[in-house]
Amino acid sequence: MQELIETIAGLYAAFEKDAKAQLESGNKAAGTRARKASLEIEKAMKAFRKQSLEAAK
Repeated sequence: MQELIETIAGLYAAFEKDAKAQLESGNKAAGTRARKASLEIEKAMKAFRKQSLEAAK
């Protein structure tokens, strides 16, 4: 689970960087990357939820 948490942190860092680039400079490509990263974060969070529930049993 530690590896998954590190993956989520890395994905969020990439998302934050690209989202700020879109917001501050209007970089459309960064917006596309941020949206892609948000989908990857969503998948990783679902995997975390599944692993967390299994660990709690």
